[in-house]
Amino acid sequence: MLSRYILLTLLFAINLHALDWPQWRGPERSGVSTETGLLQVWPDGGPKLLWEEGKVGQGYSSLAISEGRIFTMGDKDGSSHLFALKLEDGSSLWSLRVGKAGGNYSGTRGTPTVDGDTVYALAQFGDLVCADVATGQIRWRKNLGEDFSGSSGGWNYSESVLVDGNNVICSPGGKEATALALNKTTGAVVWKTSLPEAGQSHYSSWVVSNGAGIKQYVRLFAGGTFGIAAADGKFLWKYVRLGRNTANIPTPIPFGDYLFTAAGYGKGGALLKLVRSGSGIEAQEVYYNNELKNKHGGVVKIGEYLYGDFDDRGRPWCAKALTGEVLWRRDSGGAGSGSACVTFADGRLYFRYQNKIMALIDPSPEGGFRQISSFEIPDGMKQSWAHPVISGGRLFLRGNNKILCYDITDPDRSPKPAISRSLRMWKDNTGNFQVEAIYKGQRGGNLVLERKDGSVIQVPLFRLSPSDQKLIRGN
Repeated sequence: MLSRYILLTLLFAINLHALDWPQWRGPERSGVSTETGLLQVWPDGGPKLLWEEGKVGQGYSSLAISEGRIFTMGDKDGSSHLFALKLEDGSSLWSLRVGKAGGNYSGTRGTPTVDGDTVYALAQFGDLVCADVATGQIRWRKNLGEDFSGSSGGWNYSESVLVDGNNVICSPGGKEATALALNKTTGAVVWKTSLPEAGQSHYSSWVVSNGAGIKQYVRLFAGGTFGIAAADGKFLWKYVRLGRNTANIPTPIPFGDYLFTAAGYGKGGALLKLVRSGSGIEAQEVYYNNELKNKHGGVVKIGEYLYGDFDDRGRPWCAKALTGEVLWRRDSGGAGSGSACVTFADGRLYFRYQNKIMALIDPSPEGGFRQISSFEIPDGMKQSWAHPVISGGRLFLRGNNKILCYDITDPDRSPKPAISRSLRMWKDNTGNFQVEAIYKGQRGGNLVLERKDGSVIQVPLFRLSPSDQKLIRGN
C-alpha cells in the first residue's frame, strides 16, 4: 500500500510539472497548449466553475502556473503586488509588494515568469523583482527607469520578462539600455544594448528565434520589430514598417527562418524571412497585410494558419501563415465584442472578448467563422483583457481582485483503447529515444509510463512515434 501511495504521489507531482504554464503565453510563449481530452462544446452557461478566489487586486496581468502554484500581479492597498496562490483552490500563499500602484489604465500589466525555485515580475513603473517561489522572499530588485534611464511609453511597462539560460532579458527602452540582460541569480548586468531607433520600450515581450541559424531575441519596440543576438545582445536586424505607432504590443511568432509580427492602431501584420547577409542577418519582408492588424489580443499559429483579432474589434480572423491570405473573419454571428485575446488548446480557439464573453471557436480554415459555445465571465473587470490560461485540464481567467478556475476536461474523450499494461518499447517521433515501460495512463497531453525500475516518466503525446500515437488513440 505504501509503495502504491508513493507512486501516485510521484505521478501527481510529475503531471503537475508537465502541465505547467510558467510564463506569458505558456511554455513556448506561443499561446498554444498541447493538452488533449478537453471539452469540444461547453454546456449552457459555460464549463463548471471549480473555484473563484484570489484577492489579487486590480490589473491586466495574466497568470503563470508552476508546480502547484499560481502567480499573478495586481494593485492592492496602494501598491503593485506579486501574488502566489494554491493551484488547487486559489487560496493565498504569499504576496510581495513590488512597486507603486496606478498608471495610465490603473493596474499591473506584466505576467510573472517562473524559473525553477524563482519567480520574476515587472510592475508598471519599471520595478523588477526576483523572488523565492515558496516564500516570496526578495532575492534582488531593480528599476528599469531609474537604474537604466529607461523609457516605457505612455501606458507604462507591460513586459513579461524572458528567462533564458542564466539571464533575465528585459527592455528598459530609451537610448542607454534599450535591451538588457541581467544575471538571473544576482541581478548583475550581463550586457546592455543601445538601439537608438527602437525608442521607447512599448508593450511587447521577447521571444527566442533561431532564424538563419543564429539564436536571437525578437521584440516589438516603438520603432518597430528588432532582433538582437542572444549571446551578447548585439543588434542584428530591424523592421520599421510597424514603427511610429500609438502602441506596439503583440508578441511576435517565430517559426523556422520566419517571423510573424503585427501591430494594431491601423497598422497590420507582416511575415519576415531571416536570412544571412554577410556576417549578419537581414529581415526580408515576405508580405505585409493591413487585414492582419492586432492591437493587444495576440496571435497564435496553428499548423499552417494564423489566428488573431482584427485590431481590437472583436473580429477574429484566420489567415495562411506563409502568404497572409485571409480565409475568414468574423463579420457577424456569435456573442462577444471589443478586443479579443486568444489561446489555443485541443483543436479549439479560446477567445476572451473585452465585454466579458468567453468563446470557444472552431479553427477550421474552411467554412468561415464558427463560434461553438460561449458564456459570460463574472470577472468584475471594466476591460476583460487578461489572456486566458489552460493548464491541467483547467481554464484559468484573471478577473478584478480574483481568479476563476473552470473544469474543461471531457471524460468522454479520455483514451478508451484497451492498451496492454505489460512492458513494451515506446519510441519518439525522431527515432532517437526509446524506453521499455508500462502504460499507466494520461493526464492532459502527456503519456505516463512506468519503467522496470519503478520510476515514472511522462512523454508528451505529440512526441510519440506515429505508430504509438495510433495505439493510444485507438485508430
